[in-house]
Amino acid sequence: MAFELPELPYAADALESSGMSKETFSYHHGKHHAAYVKNLNGMIEGTDLAGSSLEEIVKATANDPGKAGIFNNAAQVWNHSFFWQCMKPGGGGKPDGALAEKITADFGSYEAFVEEFKKAAATQFGSGWAWLVLDNGTLKVTKTANAANPIVEGAIPLLTLDVWEHAYYLDFQNARPGYIENFLEKLVNWDFVAENLAAA
Repeated sequence: MAFELPELPYAADALESSGMSKETFSYHHGKHHAAYVKNLNGMIEGTDLAGSSLEEIVKATANDPGKAGIFNNAAQVWNHSFFWQCMKPGGGGKPDGALAEKITADFGSYEAFVEEFKKAAATQFGSGWAWLVLDNGTLKVTKTANAANPIVEGAIPLLTLDVWEHAYYLDFQNARPGYIENFLEKLVNWDFVAENLAAA
């Protein structure tokens, strides 16, 4: 069964007041994400990967140079599908409850987490992703290049930020730090992050 482009969990213009325009989504979701889905379907059709879940495909192809194209497209489909859920209208600010307690326990404070996440996102050279993951019971900030995904290393993603230029260039031009700060202050869906932590 072919993979399909998932619907956004909000209207394409729902985040405009929070700094992410409808135009960005028309390109990012409607073109970039859609292209990864189309490419992946074409690459796995008729292969032993057809019928596998997205996560299974990502893990099965991660360290196989001969399947790098499949991995890149599968991981980008997974990453983007996850990323859309990491944002919501009226998002951002500090989390609360068990998530807030865990962040304080593992980073020392929410502010320390923010600085570490900002640094990871800002210093990812070229294209990639910044992540908050649960790794062996401990929250950690990490970053990956291009399509790479922490599930390959056994970590559980809780939150991600896309730092490919196509994610922010229409709204922030080359000002990646402004995009990162806006994400944390106005866009993060902490409810989704808390659900991921609770399910881990």
